[in-house]
Amino acid sequence: MSDPAPSVSPLAKIRNIGITAHIDAGKTTTTERILYYTGVSHKIGEVHDGNTTTDYMAQERERGITITSAAVTCEWKDHRINIIDTPGHIDFNIEVNRSLRVLDGAVFIIEGVAGVQPQSETNWRLADRYNVPRIIFINKLDRTGADFYRAFDTLKEKLDIVAIPLQLPIGTEDTFLGVVDLVEMKAIIWEGGELGAKFHDEPIPEDLMEKAKEARQLLLDTALSVDNEGMEEYFENGDVAVATLKRAIKTGTINGDFRPVLCGTAFKNKGVQPLLDAVIDYLPAPIDVPGISIAAEEGEEDGEHSNRRRIKADPKAPFAGLAFKIINDKYGTLTFIRVYAGTLKTGDTVMNTTKDHKERISRMFQMHADKRAEIKEVHAGDIAAFVGLKDTGTGDTLASSDDPVVLERMAFPVPVIDISVEPKTKDSVEKMSIGLQKLAGEDPSLRLKTDQESGQTILSGMGELHLEIIIDRLRREYGVDCNIGAPQVAYRETISQAHTETYTHKKQSGGSGQYAEVKVIFEPQERNAGVLFENKTVGGSVPREYIPAVEKGIRVQADTGVLAGFQTVDFKYTLVDGKYHDVDSSALAFEIAAKACFREGMKKAKPIILEPIMDVEVTTPNDHVGDVVGDLNRRRGMIQNQESSGSTVMVRAHVPLKEMFGYISDLRSMTKGRASFTMQFHHYDPVPRNVAEELVSKAG
Repeated sequence: MSDPAPSVSPLAKIRNIGITAHIDAGKTTTTERILYYTGVSHKIGEVHDGNTTTDYMAQERERGITITSAAVTCEWKDHRINIIDTPGHIDFNIEVNRSLRVLDGAVFIIEGVAGVQPQSETNWRLADRYNVPRIIFINKLDRTGADFYRAFDTLKEKLDIVAIPLQLPIGTEDTFLGVVDLVEMKAIIWEGGELGAKFHDEPIPEDLMEKAKEARQLLLDTALSVDNEGMEEYFENGDVAVATLKRAIKTGTINGDFRPVLCGTAFKNKGVQPLLDAVIDYLPAPIDVPGISIAAEEGEEDGEHSNRRRIKADPKAPFAGLAFKIINDKYGTLTFIRVYAGTLKTGDTVMNTTKDHKERISRMFQMHADKRAEIKEVHAGDIAAFVGLKDTGTGDTLASSDDPVVLERMAFPVPVIDISVEPKTKDSVEKMSIGLQKLAGEDPSLRLKTDQESGQTILSGMGELHLEIIIDRLRREYGVDCNIGAPQVAYRETISQAHTETYTHKKQSGGSGQYAEVKVIFEPQERNAGVLFENKTVGGSVPREYIPAVEKGIRVQADTGVLAGFQTVDFKYTLVDGKYHDVDSSALAFEIAAKACFREGMKKAKPIILEPIMDVEVTTPNDHVGDVVGDLNRRRGMIQNQESSGSTVMVRAHVPLKEMFGYISDLRSMTKGRASFTMQFHHYDPVPRNVAEELVSKAG
């Protein structure tokens, strides 16, 4: 039985927010508290007990980490808040990426002991890319070693931002009692740390008054600099009304002039209600932001947003929405859609403008993590889950045929690590295939292919943990136990000089023969250019109906390369000439000719092997820096920089992925378990000659 859907809010009363942070900074705990205080859940889930609402997958509960971003709707003070809880682990960075893409605002949780950590920085830069307005919550102030002021300083040091406190802590560690509210100049004190703990206002403690006045002055100076009317009010009266100050803070937050900072301890239930108030007061409604851009035209740089049309949040405009996540569950395939414009009712038909086909809307749900409330219509500003979309993938646009726009696309990272998978029993082959296809449909950073020589299924992902969890999900959700091969680096091949090759495919042995000739120019392209095709034939030397067969033949052959069987990337092939036979030519003959032309031509274009280079950040105590740097150098790493922060140093290096397998255990043993690291794909580089020779001889 579906829960009754909450009443529809007008646009100004909707907030689409994400909660993001470094792993273990308390995102999921904070989300659980928000759901409790907004009445969505009537008991609180704890990560360490394994019964949280948004971490509803079995692996999330066991590992205590958030893997998928769960969309949850709740209500607070007559406002609807759609929350997306995002993972902190770098292997699931795509989840953060696609969540930020569809949000209007975000809450960044910073750990009160460690301050800004590497993953917080990565997520912060992603939010910068999408211009997401943010407020910061310094969490875990009840923990031993917590220091609000030190954590606050790391915001400026690591993120290089203008941060302004809206609150100061009262007490610290086990004596943390509440906060000083600098907007209303009062103290908020919680009466104990139990759930649903009551709190009350009281005057600011004497010993904090001086500090509070100083912080309040900083707040006024910074916030009013973006609000001329507020500045005039301040000069006339020596102070401003609370409403004026809130308006100025909201303006500066949305424009990114500064970042407001709040504090508390979600686990001890202190600071969550004021954080909810801040979400409503300072983060934008869909009508407070410029709207999403339509996609770049062919050849236009993705960063050139300024001249592109934007879709404004208007329920009366033609419908436009973006599919940002897909989940397969016991009810079927759920496609999460952020609605940017228009209104859509059950039974309506819309265009998938990315793939140019129609989708009929059968059922829609408002999500409360893994619970759901069926709704009959969605409006601009909503986030909802659609059931029964036939062929809509992550990043696709759904739009009205009255205005068939394609919205700005998402950027997905390149998978860098491969494993081979095969089911333990012969009769599970089909189940494994279906399960993997569904999982790859949910997760665009996961790729599936079949090795043409061995017939093995190859799974490519973002890291060892990413693939481990996919295999675990295959076992739990689809009942398939798999044998997996050792992780392999996803090498690539490319060419380093141009070459023109002519190839004739001829087969005459009685009956109808096969004939096709192609002349192709192969040229190297810059990194990440992809595979480009151009047809420059003239005078029908290759009939038009056979051109797609030539393009396909080379693309298919590029998947297996010519040196060591790796996919060939970053080259352009131009069909310039060819010959055909009236009777013996066919699409198949031209495809075969193109494949052979690729094999012969690429060998003469100085092929090289590329390897993924990872951006590695190691956070280590001072006394182990020498060991860490020496070890990274031995792994062919190029040290980029080192930054000190208190007693720790963050070493950043570019290291080939091949050298990073099993790194965590080596790092732990050399630093007595005190260092941590994150890594993500950075770029592809040619491998050294000895590595290339080894790979070629293995393939031979």
